[in-house]
Amino acid sequence: MNKTQSTVAAAAVLALIGGAASAAEKMAADGGGAKEKCYGVAKAGQNDCMAGPGTSCAGTAKVDYDGQAWKTVAKGTCVTIKTPKGVGSLTPQPKA
Repeated sequence: MNKTQSTVAAAAVLALIGGAASAAEKMAADGGGAKEKCYGVAKAGQNDCMAGPGTSCAGTAKVDYDGQAWKTVAKGTCVTIKTPKGVGSLTPQPKA
């Protein structure tokens, strides 16, 4: 391999590494990938949206772990999140 070919090969490797680093940074910035709504896991005032009648949206949940309020979580993790009231749900839960 001559000097020109070595330089081109090195540049290609660096470009690939740079592209992979950019993709990793983007995933970290947007929270790591796919997301889903998870009901019943937000503390009061920390919901992302929807908290039942009498509320408007983000930050309006009046009680911890309201089954009508959701937070955005990593896809596939919702039903594994444990709270004092049970686990998260992919659907709104009726008021108790």
